[in-house]
Amino acid sequence: MESPTKKLELITRYFADFTPKQLMQLESLDAAYQEWNAKINVISRKDIHEIYLHHVLHSLSIAAIVEWEKGTQVIDIGCGGGFPSVPLAIFFPDVKFYLVDSIAKKLKVVDAVCEIAGIKNIETHHSRVEDIKNKKFDYAVSRAVAPLKDLWRWANPILQKKPTQNSGLICLKGGDLHQEIFESGVRPKMMPIYDIFPEAYFKEKFIIQVKK
Repeated sequence: MESPTKKLELITRYFADFTPKQLMQLESLDAAYQEWNAKINVISRKDIHEIYLHHVLHSLSIAAIVEWEKGTQVIDIGCGGGFPSVPLAIFFPDVKFYLVDSIAKKLKVVDAVCEIAGIKNIETHHSRVEDIKNKKFDYAVSRAVAPLKDLWRWANPILQKKPTQNSGLICLKGGDLHQEIFESGVRPKMMPIYDIFPEAYFKEKFIIQVKK
């Protein structure tokens, strides 16, 4: 089996500017998720050995298209085991990530992984996104959680416009999305991830952006 350092070559092939601390954090994700996934299953068994391609690099496709300022507030809707926000929090250490999920045991995994990796800019909340009141965010992110119409219905009320950033919803989705986009009633920007990372795994996978 490849060592974590060897697996990181996939990440550093596309991102050259990580600090030694960030590389250590990324490297620690492999063992952290292996350990915790054995206790609480948040990543499918067939995917756990492809964590850097299927989960870390997939999440970092968002980092390839955004430039988030220091202090930006990002909510992860239905964060599950922490993707896309755990890799994004490593990439953007000065951005605040607020991870929401209705299943407490998934957040337990996220908290444990953050402790192992030394990630300080993630806050987890056991809640449904619809129940969040009196709090606003610059961006919402999500990966394969719900149809776009639901994601936008949940995200829109808690997003604030910022003059210096294109605030809005950014989600990772796959497959034929024409019907889903039609039913959403929004006109998103759609970018093939394969255009960013030409790896076979990313064919038919997309970044969907809806501006506030």
